[in-house]
Amino acid sequence: MVLQLQVWAMMLLQEASGPAVSFDPRAMWGQMGWLARVVVIILFIMSAWSIGVMIDRAIAFNGARQQSRQFAPAVAGALREGKLDEAIKIADRFNKSHLAKVVVAGLQEFRAHQLSADISGEEIEASRRALERAEAIVHAELKRGVSTLATIGSTGPFVGLFGTVVGIINAFKGISTEKSTGLGAVAGGISEALVTTAVGLFVAIPAVWAYNYFTNRVEAFDVEMGNSSSELIDYFLKRTQKATAGK
Repeated sequence: MVLQLQVWAMMLLQEASGPAVSFDPRAMWGQMGWLARVVVIILFIMSAWSIGVMIDRAIAFNGARQQSRQFAPAVAGALREGKLDEAIKIADRFNKSHLAKVVVAGLQEFRAHQLSADISGEEIEASRRALERAEAIVHAELKRGVSTLATIGSTGPFVGLFGTVVGIINAFKGISTEKSTGLGAVAGGISEALVTTAVGLFVAIPAVWAYNYFTNRVEAFDVEMGNSSSELIDYFLKRTQKATAGK
């Protein structure tokens, strides 16, 4: 549909320009009024912003995924041997991993309570609260900028529609000026309407796709962090029970 709209815009611009002027982006820009130009500039700014968010989130998510795959077996081995300090050092090395950011918060809290005189039940609850806080912080970090894609995806067509309305108004002005209803009188305004509509869709569709994709990735990360937190709490409980039985 976008391609069809662009073809119509080309035909109308060529008709309005006359046979001596061939179609090119500069000719399209020259046919637009100042308000339609503002709309197109805003849409391109929105497109650049959304592309920047996509690149940033793609890099962050890929880094989190790769480092988490390396972190999980390494920290599991350290915990099986009961080496909390070693597990914390391993987590600090994988600073891009969403799992490491959550696990290190629980480990640090558990170790701090083990070194204090608090009752054993309190150290588990404190570790659980630390894990929940870390999950909330990492979730917010993962979602940074993703809501912008939803905003661009939902508002892009309406910004393009505003340009469409402006183009239609200019088309009627052309009819009034030329005192004619021929194609030449309305070609400029109709071309503005079609071009701004096409650009609005071009900006919105990738943003909506990217928003849905990144939202699904964040949900998957949330599940992984929740599972890791639950497994870590189970580990703390078993460790505490062994320590109590040893006494």
